[in-house]
Amino acid sequence: MSRPHIEPHRRVFVALDTPDADGACALAAAVAPSVGGYKIGLELFSSHGPAVVRRMAEETGRPLFVDLKLHDIPNTVAKAAAALGHLGAGFLTVHALGGEAMIARAVEGAREGAAAAGLEPPAILAVTVLTSHDDADLERLGLAGPCESAVCRLAESAARAGAQGVVCSALEIEMVREVFPEGVLMVPGIRPAGAALDDQSRVATPAGAVARGADHLVIGRPITRADEPRAAAEAIARELAEA
Repeated sequence: MSRPHIEPHRRVFVALDTPDADGACALAAAVAPSVGGYKIGLELFSSHGPAVVRRMAEETGRPLFVDLKLHDIPNTVAKAAAALGHLGAGFLTVHALGGEAMIARAVEGAREGAAAAGLEPPAILAVTVLTSHDDADLERLGLAGPCESAVCRLAESAARAGAQGVVCSALEIEMVREVFPEGVLMVPGIRPAGAALDDQSRVATPAGAVARGADHLVIGRPITRADEPRAAAEAIARELAEA
């Protein structure tokens, strides 16, 4: 099955991992010509709550990836997803380890919350195995590995539950496509050639991830901590366009 066409730079979601809402908005504006959207994660959301999602939606006009990795009993996650569905985000994460009932309720809740606000519902993406984990981490946690097998099991479960896609590392893209061919694949752990790995274990370059079949790339520190974030974003956009 052919994948929908996405302009190369539109694949990039910049991770705005900061407690500073003004700084996040300024950074978003600086890199806007070279990216497709923005990720709002736990640090920014915990500092400012739903207001920062509304502000970013209004000021940027770009898709927002609200990455809170909801993980609780199904009823609680359904209510949280309904509340988040009011905000206008394009994507919302739950943790795949929460199980199929929880994921299904998240999809329902997001749809209901968005409908009440007259909005399109966010796509529910199930987080599989964090890109900071490796096979040894799974063994210490008592989870059946290796990472590739665990990711595929969780992706297949998410597909059955009605999620619109998953979050996985670039190393598992081809295998996830086998079990979830229509899913949106949001891929973190992206590092341009020569960039520091930081706390990531399973990584790929931007062009390498797209070549494997990623739909969207989550890129944080290589852009946000660069001396010139705009130039860093432009360089990644050129890499994707030339790939």
